[in-house]
Amino acid sequence: MDKPGQNRMVEGKVVVITGAGGGIGRDFALAFAREGAKVVVNDIGASVAGEGHNDGPAQSVVNEIKALGGEAAANTDSVSEALSAGKIIQNALDSFGRIDVVVNNAGILRDRFFHKMSVDEWDAVIKVHLYGAYHVSRAAATHFKEQSSGCYVHMTSTSGLVGNFGQANYSAAKLGIMALSKSIALDMLKFNVRSNCIAPFAWSRMIGSIPTDTPAQAARVEKIKQMTPAKIAPLAVCLASDAAADTNGQVFAVRNNEIFLMSQPRPVRSVQRSDGWTPETILNHALPALKASYYPLDRSADVFFWDPV
Repeated sequence: MDKPGQNRMVEGKVVVITGAGGGIGRDFALAFAREGAKVVVNDIGASVAGEGHNDGPAQSVVNEIKALGGEAAANTDSVSEALSAGKIIQNALDSFGRIDVVVNNAGILRDRFFHKMSVDEWDAVIKVHLYGAYHVSRAAATHFKEQSSGCYVHMTSTSGLVGNFGQANYSAAKLGIMALSKSIALDMLKFNVRSNCIAPFAWSRMIGSIPTDTPAQAARVEKIKQMTPAKIAPLAVCLASDAAADTNGQVFAVRNNEIFLMSQPRPVRSVQRSDGWTPETILNHALPALKASYYPLDRSADVFFWDPV
């Protein structure tokens, strides 16, 4: 491997990474392996829309890790069902004898404006992202509890944290993952188990369908291409290490060489009336008083408007 053993941040840890056959997940797998982890590379080998099945991507990443002198095992079970998700964690136990870290990265896209979105498009995305994060996390939770240690790193998105067009299914799932992570952090704190989220900005096949019909769109895509998946991996490795034991229940974003700590919902402003509220007094008093603190209908690009650093 690239680094001497004594300096490796997750030496000996067993890590399951879902959706690790390409893109961000592949870079995670390679980064964890370089830092001394034994990696279960999970990927069903489907299209961006979640269609098809191919054993090749997961095995290809395993071959890369082994070529670097690392240890890895391929897994092609689906995250979207409890039984198959359980097999992913069992694969780690069978291959390496334990499980220390879960990175919930698997995802698909079925983008559609809300008034056109079908039930199937909604269900498919929710099942892979939100149900998938739950199923894999839940399968590992019992082992984490028994060994009094463990770490989750979940991929969320600014599409959910901030907003985006045409992604109601994806946005709902990704904001749900933020709440799931916080709940895990709270419920499993007493077992020395941590859970954090990363919202990645990176060019991958998941966003490779962004239109480039105008010069402005083409320029935007070129900026996004600067943000490679490899830029996300160091934070995931760091969060999984014992040295980051005091970081729990947080949400980060990574944008090229920038790392952000994202806000979490808290009260912004309040109004009160000693005699209570009626619809009329809310309209005439409460809403005007609160309006200055309303959030605009921002999209991610409105908030992160400057060029990647």
